[in-house]
Amino acid sequence: MAPSRDGSGTPPASAPGAGAGAADETPYDDLHPDTVLDALDAVGLRGDGRLIQLNSYENRVFQVYLEAADGALGGRGDVVVAKFYRPGRWSDAQILEEHAFALELAAAEVPVVPPQVLAVAAQARLAPRLGGLPPTLACLGGHRWAVAERRAGRAPELDDERTLERIGRFIGRLHAVGTVRPFVHRGAIG
Repeated sequence: MAPSRDGSGTPPASAPGAGAGAADETPYDDLHPDTVLDALDAVGLRGDGRLIQLNSYENRVFQVYLEAADGALGGRGDVVVAKFYRPGRWSDAQILEEHAFALELAAAEVPVVPPQVLAVAAQARLAPRLGGLPPTLACLGGHRWAVAERRAGRAPELDDERTLERIGRFIGRLHAVGTVRPFVHRGAIG
């Protein structure tokens, strides 16, 4: 039997309230723009101050503009998406299993946007705990987050038969990678 895709590392200690059963009606009260920028700075991704909050039903997701490699401001740096997970919705093990699957899909050349591998920045003022092998989940100040490259997408033309065939092949590839090893921490659908 293939090993599970549970992140294979020691996950960061769960954020307060993380895991099943936690209920906080205002879990993001202290998630301010400076908190987001500090979190990314702690993993070596220095924001230039521009943030756009993106639509998300239960998490907080931000598009973050980074400083250029030479430290100059003015929009010449990369743009990433930072996802801050809702406390109490998923355990660290479940999140890391999802991250591991996304990395497996990307390695199999399935067009997905996997989480970035994180490392504590050498000059970090704050030091987050990192989880996963490779580390893709960070925890600091009661928040858990992951970072991914920003990629644009668009709705498919569902009236086009060739598009439907491509979607079918894509779903087949997802299933092919997903059957290589079992999911341990995520519930089954069906």
